[in-house]
Amino acid sequence: MTSLMIEQGVAKLEGLGLPELRKLWAERFGPPPALRSADLLRRLLAWHMQADFHGGLDGALRRRLVQKGNASPTNLHVGTRIVKEWQGRRYEVLVDHDGPLFEGRRYRSLSEVARTITGTRWNGPRFFGLRDGKVAS
Repeated sequence: MTSLMIEQGVAKLEGLGLPELRKLWAERFGPPPALRSADLLRRLLAWHMQADFHGGLDGALRRRLVQKGNASPTNLHVGTRIVKEWQGRRYEVLVDHDGPLFEGRRYRSLSEVARTITGTRWNGPRFFGLRDGKVAS
């Protein structure tokens, strides 16, 4: 298979509707995802075609994507201490190899810690002020 063949295959997807895209997915990958968007399914098929040709994701990136409690989006390193003052109380979280530690308990993510503190769902990095490239010390 050549790069030109990939381009031609992707171009053929443009003229297909949702039923045809689902059929193509079933032929290549098994049961199609329960998507109602022809555009999204078309993009997924195109990505798979290109990934098959170019090799897809490398092992390290694949492991990072499936890792639970991945702290890399906020660039937290082991040993980082996050301090948050909320409703007049000071909270400290320590980043460990296996995830955040808060009050002697290990959590899967900063979002779980934020939920424990507030009682409501929060985006953990946002709650702790770690968005927009800020790094805790």
